[in-house]
Amino acid sequence: MSLDLSEALQTFFAESRSLLQEMEEALLLLETSPNDAEAVNAVFRAAHTIKGSSGLFGLDDIVAFTHKAENVLDQVRNKKLMLTDELIGLLLSCRDYIERLVDLASDNAEMDSDTRKQGEALAAQLGLCVGESAASLPVASESPLQSLGGGQVVGDDWHISVRFGQDVLKNGMDPLSFIHYLATLGEIRHLDTLGDALPDAAVMDPECCYLGFEISLKSEVDKARIEGVFEFVRDDCQLHILAPGSRMEDFHNLIMALPEDKTRLGELLVACGAVTQRELDESLALQEKSAFEEKAQPLGEILVERQIAHPELVDAALNKQKEVRQRQAQEARLIRVHADKLDSLINLVGELVIAGAGVGLMAARNKDAAMVESMSGMARLVEDIRDGAMRLRMVEIGETFSRFRRVVRDVSKELGKDVELIISGGDTELDKTVVDKIGDPLTHLVRNAMDHGIESAQDRLASGKPGQGTLHLNAYHDAGGIIIEVADDGYGLNRDRILAKARERGLVQDGDNLADRDVWNLIFEPGFSTATQVSNLSGRGVGMDVVRRNIQALRGSVEIESHAGQGSTFRIRLPLTLAIIDGFLMGVADGHYVVPLDMVLECVEMDAERDECDFLNLRGEVLPLLRLKQHLGLEGHRTRRQNVVVVSCAGRKAGLVVDELKGEFQAVIKPMAQIFAQVRGISGSTILGSGQVALVLDVPSLLNEAARERVAATQY
Repeated sequence: MSLDLSEALQTFFAESRSLLQEMEEALLLLETSPNDAEAVNAVFRAAHTIKGSSGLFGLDDIVAFTHKAENVLDQVRNKKLMLTDELIGLLLSCRDYIERLVDLASDNAEMDSDTRKQGEALAAQLGLCVGESAASLPVASESPLQSLGGGQVVGDDWHISVRFGQDVLKNGMDPLSFIHYLATLGEIRHLDTLGDALPDAAVMDPECCYLGFEISLKSEVDKARIEGVFEFVRDDCQLHILAPGSRMEDFHNLIMALPEDKTRLGELLVACGAVTQRELDESLALQEKSAFEEKAQPLGEILVERQIAHPELVDAALNKQKEVRQRQAQEARLIRVHADKLDSLINLVGELVIAGAGVGLMAARNKDAAMVESMSGMARLVEDIRDGAMRLRMVEIGETFSRFRRVVRDVSKELGKDVELIISGGDTELDKTVVDKIGDPLTHLVRNAMDHGIESAQDRLASGKPGQGTLHLNAYHDAGGIIIEVADDGYGLNRDRILAKARERGLVQDGDNLADRDVWNLIFEPGFSTATQVSNLSGRGVGMDVVRRNIQALRGSVEIESHAGQGSTFRIRLPLTLAIIDGFLMGVADGHYVVPLDMVLECVEMDAERDECDFLNLRGEVLPLLRLKQHLGLEGHRTRRQNVVVVSCAGRKAGLVVDELKGEFQAVIKPMAQIFAQVRGISGSTILGSGQVALVLDVPSLLNEAARERVAATQY
């Protein structure tokens, strides 16, 4: 029977990329906290897990290179090699190289010569690290092992008892492969196969595993390395590991814990050399005597009583253990689902919303009270299903923000600047599709801020600033959308230089009087750059126009706030989701238009005497008006009464003058065809229950267009 590993292989690629991200975060943490043992262990675990998984799929290149990195990490973990900036940089490069190998395996591509040379160079550096550490360290003298709580110390080898679960074969795991892998850590001096659990042949299931193993291993590795061998079957096996020099009581407790006959297990321990017959007999007698004595104390209390550890350290260890168990329990509740399945679910929910609206409209036309009431209940359920489906695609943006720690580190070293990255609002959630597509624009803004925005340490000190620059990534919800800010405390944008460059390119005329907002927006023009020289990072005039284009493709907008000598803030406004929104439906001329409901503040009736005014007195507040019919160039019959929909966006308020108010509406947003890509003020379309098409208005773009038209009108 052949086993299809293609799905498992794709899971391996996804898990490896996640582990590599954790590895990078831990290495960046070690730059500031080199003594963080948990971070060191996290890096080691990531490399070890990737190596073990790669071996299962026969990815020998990944196994060979990761093994070399693991050797260095093992030296670091055992305090035999000190972490330095150079070593962390090397390990980060190794992490990138492993990711490259994973990508090649994912694409089923051959390794090119440049990649192979890079791997050989990194492997040589890793080998040099291990060689230097081994030569510089004094050889520790052999010392007898001591046991906590007393007791006779026996055995020179690791003793491993493993009982594989019956379903291990059905889950795609081969017990023999784990034994072979264990042999790579040292010498297996003795191995006994236990078939005590084998049932009668008549009831035996050929797809079930009934075997157990008693193993004596001569090795210099620690217990964590041995446990790591069985990591992928940890939930499908019963594993007991006794270190060299364990107490006789430990062996006796092992015998009591295992399911086989106790006498037979004792004989196996004697046969494999773990204990002698005399030691076994003495231990059994001692155990029978202690069975009537007081129950043993917890290990933590023993350590405190014997003054081996402080109570604070024991409490901290217990709390850490509790946190780990809680995290493992939480992770066990997670299910990994392919994004395509979620997209299919969202599309089906969208079609359900449209179909439900059609049935509701039909019920209202027929004036069937019972059907209208039933549709009202179904509409609530559809709304709950919609919200639940949308929450499935919501992810925190903090993971995306965290990836920029590496970007800031590498760019800082390349530019010779000292820059601190501050992240806030990482728990803000938005659609995964938006998160995936916003990464590239954010990367360009971050690199641009570090290259053009933040000064060198000398210039900062000369201007009275601290030598270390600050880059701030922040996210928060606002008016039914999300705001992402990229802020720096550097030079700020140079208004005069931008205007001079714009006049040189013919973008503005000498007599034009532009507000700061319009001046800052000039940097988004294609090919626009104020850099005096071209660097590896920027200065070629490409990038900022792509940033704005990519953000607008997500139905978003970007604004700039800058103050000379204080820094700049790029503020990106994005919708929470690209699929379904709560909208407000309006009628203009003979068409239907939708705005996001979260942007709507109120609706008021338009006074006939104000019919030609460009503003409205809204309870003492001057509210600018945007007449959609004139602005969009629509033709249609003039209605007897007009209404104003008051909207708010990015701190600005305006009134949209419409012919008819149609109320709240669940809008399933459909993308516009490419031919409409350049149409401003429209972000998408949706289908009404009647089958008619309604256009979704891009409110931020409309407000900007209206402001631009008013400025142009005042200049002529």
